[in-house]
This record gives sequence, structure tokens and C-alpha cells, in this order.
Amino acid sequence: DCMATNNDTPIPCMEIAEQHLRYDQVQAAMKAMMDKARATSETPVCIAIVDASGNMEAFAKMDHARVFTRRHAVRKAYSAAILGINSGDWGSRMKNIGQSVSENGDPLVTYEQGGVVIIKDGAILGGIGVGGLRGHNADEELAKLGLEAMGL
Repeated sequence: DCMATNNDTPIPCMEIAEQHLRYDQVQAAMKAMMDKARATSETPVCIAIVDASGNMEAFAKMDHARVFTRRHAVRKAYSAAILGINSGDWGSRMKNIGQSVSENGDPLVTYEQGGVVIIKDGAILGGIGVGGLRGHNADEELAKLGLEAMGL
């Protein structure tokens, strides 16, 4: 029952999940990804981490990053968190059944590779999105490096 008679008492449908992204995990991921991007990328890279609801936890960009790359990194992180699947994998699923991104009903969702879902003990904690790298699945590989740096 989700009806409460006392506004000070949390009820089951309002309780905050016990698992969430911690500051140190987010910072470790951001540092690992940005260090790698700065050392190896020929193009400006943008990185975003969102919580399970798709709300921003952290964002970083290299100098001269295009507006599109900035926005797309955020969309990739959001997509992974909201859908509970890496954005490129979701894109493959949609292609296999003949659907497009517009049929998803959420204008922030993208099917481009580079969004990685953050899961711990079966709970979705958020998503990591990377944009701007050249090469097949390069954005996703960098996002996975960030996920590994979180030490989940």
C-alpha cells in the first residue's frame, strides 16, 4: 500500500534505493576516461555520467569539442541508464526488429554506441556516455574503462 497517513514516515514506494553511485566512483571513472582520452585521442572527447534516473552526476569535455559531441555523450549515458542496456546493443536490437529511434517515444534516447549501463548486484545505478572518438566502438570501449575504474 502506497498511501501514507504520516508525511514524515517513508513508505515502501518512496524509499530511496540502497545502492547508488558514490562520488569517489564517479570521480575515478571520469579521471580514468579523461586521462586515456587526452593521451590517445586525436579528436575532442566528451564524457558524461548519469544516475539511474538519467540525471547528471558528472560531465567533462576536451577543448574544442563540438556541441553535438557534448550533447550526444549525455544522450548516450541517459539511454544506457534509462533502458538498462548499452546504447549500441539497444540499437542492434531495434534494427533487428525494424524499429527506429523515433519509435522509442523519448527524444533523448539514442542507439549510437558509446553508452554503457552501470549495474551492481542487479540494480541499475546509472550510465556512462562517451562521444567524439574515432573508430568502431571506440566510445564504448572508453566508457567501459570508466566502468572498470569504478571498482564495482
